[in-house]
Amino acid sequence: MVSPRLVAKIESEEPSLRFAVLIDADNAQAAVIEGLLAEVARFGEATVKRIYGDFTSQASAQWKKVLNKHAIKPVQQFAYTSGKNATDSTLIIDAMDLLYTRRFDGFCLVSSDSDFTGLALRIREEGLTVIGFGEQKTPDAFRNACHKFIFTELLRSLPSENVETKVAKNGASKNSTSTTSSANAPAAKEQPTKVFPREFILQALEEASDDTGWANLGTFGSYLTKLQPDFDARLYGFKKLSELVKAKTDLFQIENRKINDSDTKVLYVRAK
Repeated sequence: MVSPRLVAKIESEEPSLRFAVLIDADNAQAAVIEGLLAEVARFGEATVKRIYGDFTSQASAQWKKVLNKHAIKPVQQFAYTSGKNATDSTLIIDAMDLLYTRRFDGFCLVSSDSDFTGLALRIREEGLTVIGFGEQKTPDAFRNACHKFIFTELLRSLPSENVETKVAKNGASKNSTSTTSSANAPAAKEQPTKVFPREFILQALEEASDDTGWANLGTFGSYLTKLQPDFDARLYGFKKLSELVKAKTDLFQIENRKINDSDTKVLYVRAK
């Protein structure tokens, strides 16, 4: 018998958005799966998790080790002919079948392939959220077809623990400071250097602000994503947009405001 206390807790919680996570094994790396699912959890619940590919091939062998661990359902697709990719078609057909069940609030499409641009646009036409995941080589067409696009390079596990262990074994404790900083650096080295888009951000802030020049941080962030779906504060060395605006003291002025005389505070920002 289910505890009445548990039932009350479940009923009191806000419903989570339901997402179908569809992964193109031919165009995604297994190394990002933990970070990817954690990212999906920020938006809602991964109700369906499926991965498509030919798992008899060596190229997809990396995925076999993580499928059971993360409860991802593999959909085997043999190549019909050499040089042709049948995986894309299977994923798209499945996505449309899931779409017409009307059971989901959105889809997470994991691929760096522009072939899924049309699928993303079709899902958006139904009023559902589309979150894309792919490498920085992903064509702009697919990026911009999504409501939000996240670079998988930002989700890779960093090999910092291995680096620190190796240094400890060599007795190089005197270099611990430099080692720690270098251990935190691999994420930046794995991706091209991103120039901070000063003019774009200031223009977006101006559009998102009210008559006094102030903008709610949430509104500002939403506007940035609408203008540029692949905008991500992590590309510029910050975990969150709030950390970015707080660090850029030469550009922004921030203010914490209470909501309706409560203890809850909301961050507001405006250009200096």
